[in-house]
Amino acid sequence: MASWTLQQVAQHNSSNSCWVIIQNKVYDVTDFLAEHPGGPEIILKYAGRDATSVYEPIHPPDALDKNIPQSKHLGKLEASSANLLRIEKENLRQSRDELRVEQARKQMPPLDRILSLRDMENVAKHILSHKALAYYSSAADDEITNNENARAFLRFFFQARVMRPVSHCDPSTTILGFKSSIPVFVSGAALAKLGHPEGEANITRGAFKGGIIQMVSSNASLSPNAIMDAADQSQCLFFQLYKHRNDSIAEQRVRAIEKLGYKAIFLTVDAIVPGNRERDIRSPWIVDEQENGPIYYQPGSPADFPEAGQNLFGTAGALIANDDRDMTWEKTIPWLRRVSDLPIIIKGIQCVEDAVLAAEAGVDGILLSNHGGRQLEFSLPPMEVLYLLRRQRPGVFERVEVYIDGGIRRGTDVVKAVCLGAKAVGLGRPFLYAQSAYGVDGVSKTIEILKREIITAMRLIGVSTLNELNPEMIHRIDWQPIYAKL
Repeated sequence: MASWTLQQVAQHNSSNSCWVIIQNKVYDVTDFLAEHPGGPEIILKYAGRDATSVYEPIHPPDALDKNIPQSKHLGKLEASSANLLRIEKENLRQSRDELRVEQARKQMPPLDRILSLRDMENVAKHILSHKALAYYSSAADDEITNNENARAFLRFFFQARVMRPVSHCDPSTTILGFKSSIPVFVSGAALAKLGHPEGEANITRGAFKGGIIQMVSSNASLSPNAIMDAADQSQCLFFQLYKHRNDSIAEQRVRAIEKLGYKAIFLTVDAIVPGNRERDIRSPWIVDEQENGPIYYQPGSPADFPEAGQNLFGTAGALIANDDRDMTWEKTIPWLRRVSDLPIIIKGIQCVEDAVLAAEAGVDGILLSNHGGRQLEFSLPPMEVLYLLRRQRPGVFERVEVYIDGGIRRGTDVVKAVCLGAKAVGLGRPFLYAQSAYGVDGVSKTIEILKREIITAMRLIGVSTLNELNPEMIHRIDWQPIYAKL
C-alpha cells in the first residue's frame, strides 16, 4: 500500500483532483463530489487536508468502504506526516465553545440528583457543543409543532379510581411480541456521536440494562453492524428505514439488516425532504462569530447571493437526499413484503385517514409521529392524532399495534397514551441528551426515572397492569393549564 506525505496530499485541493485524509488514510474523492448528498462544497473545504474531525461524528466508519471504490483508497500517510498531524491536533487551540464544554463537564451534578428527564436535558444543554445541541434541539420553522407536541399532553387529565389493590404493579408489556420492561422504546434518532464518542452504542447498552427496545436510525453515526456488536445476544433491536429511491439499493440494505438480526422495520414516511431547521442551519455561523467576531452586510460581496453556496441542509439534512419521494401504499408496502419477512411499522402517520390506509395495507404497526416537530410545521401533535383515532376509528387498534412519539417527558405522558390505546411510546431526544451527558448510565437512569413515574401514576389511577388502562380513565379538557416550564 502506498504512503503519502502531507505535501503530496495538499496538491490535490480542487474539484479536478480532490483528496482528503480520514484517520491517517488518503482517499481520492474527486468522482464522489457530484454524488455527495450534501453537495461538493463541504468536501472541497477540506480538499488536500485532514477531514477526520468533521467526518467522524456524522458518518459510520464503513461509509468510505460503501461509497468510495477500493481503487480510490490511495493508501496511508507516511509515518512522519502522521506524527506531524498528531502534533498539530494536540497543539490546536481550543475554540471558545470547546472550552465552555470542557468547563461544563467538570460541573455536572451526580446522577442521583437527576430526578426527571428535564433535569437530564438541562445538564445536556450545558455540556453539549453548540453544533450538537443545535442539531438535537432544532425543529421546523418557528418550532411551534415541537412545543405543541409536549403541550398536547397538558390537555389530558386522569379520571383516577380509588380503593383498588395496587401493591403489586407491573408496567411491563410486549412490542410486536418482544418483551419490554415498560411501554417505552428508543425512537430512531441520528448522529449520537455528536454528543458522545461512543454514540449509539451507549443507547444500546443502556437500553439493555433497562430492559427496553432500541430503534436504530438509518442515519446513525455508527453502522448497523457496530450497533449490533454492542448489543447483548438476547437483545431486541428494531431498524428505522429511510428507503432509498433505488429499489435495488434499498433491498440490499433491508436484507443486510435482517441478516444482522434486527427484529422489525420502521419505514419512515414523514421525512422525504429535509425539514427547515433554522436553529441547526444557523449553528456554524454562530460558532464562527464566537471565534472571529460578527460578519456584516457588504454590498456586492459573494455572500449576498443565494448561489454563493449557502447550506440549507443543516447538519444532517443531506443524509436523506437520495430517499424515495414516490412511495405509495399500493407499491411500497408490497415491495417491502417481498424483500423481507420482518414486521413492518409505518413511522410518521399524522392523520386518522392514513392510519386507516396503513391498517388496510396490512402492516403490523403504525407510529403516530411528526418527526419530533422537525419536518412539517403545524402537523398535529401525535397525542391529538391518537385521541382522534380512538374516537373516530377505534377498530384500527384491533388490526395493528399503535405507537406514538413526540413530546413525551413524563411517566404520566406514557400512561395517558396507553389509556388511549397506544401499545408503547417512543422517545428520541431524551435518550440523545442522556447518553451525551452520562453515557450508558444516563440512558439507564432515564429508563429508571420513567419506570418509577409510570408505576406511581398507575397506582394512583388505580391499576396494577397496563391492560387495565382504558379510555374512560382519560378526560380531554378544552382549557389549558398554566405550566411555566414549557
